[in-house]
Amino acid sequence: MKANQRMEKIVIWGASGHAMVVTDIINLIGEYQIFGFIDDINPKRHGTSFLGHKILGGAEQLDWLMENGINKLIFGFGNNNARLRLTGLVKAKGFQLISAIHPKSIIAKNVNIAAGTVVAAGAVINSGSQIGENTIINTSSSVDHECIIGDGAHISPGAHLGGQVVVGQGSWIGIGACIIDHILIGSNSLIGAGSVVLENIPDNVVAYGNPAKTRKAR
Repeated sequence: MKANQRMEKIVIWGASGHAMVVTDIINLIGEYQIFGFIDDINPKRHGTSFLGHKILGGAEQLDWLMENGINKLIFGFGNNNARLRLTGLVKAKGFQLISAIHPKSIIAKNVNIAAGTVVAAGAVINSGSQIGENTIINTSSSVDHECIIGDGAHISPGAHLGGQVVVGQGSWIGIGACIIDHILIGSNSLIGAGSVVLENIPDNVVAYGNPAKTRKAR
């Protein structure tokens, strides 16, 4: 019997760029066998192959998967609000959310990472930080000591957070953004790429610039 036949099977929800990253991490970890992908966005792709695995269909496949003993799932797409919304659905159906943590990331021993989170290559999470459910800590980003990252948030590639930064639920920190120590980013807000955040940002806004300023509601 091959080793992958003894592994538990996992389904990845999403079948585009971020799903490629998640697939690579799952394969590197070697703990799960990818059974297939779910894609609710492009029905024409159902039944086709993606990264050597079948796109099974959309959300209508969840019951069939559970009936066949496949109850491990991870989200492989970047839409924060969709990840938050669908978490309740998959949990209600009995799925267990699995995290994917790249072996080339650096994570302090006393960091708490909730289920469903993706930590990409080169990411650093320092001591005392708390990472919420279904977050994305993306490529070469850094989260310094005692930060709190809310459920469904996304720290984009190359973004850097100082110590004791709080990022609210569903917020998105853009590529290359820098946030100084002790800053609070509200929920469902977007920080533009390359921004430098020197003051607190409220909920439900888009902020960008150097220094970052609130530009509009989100």
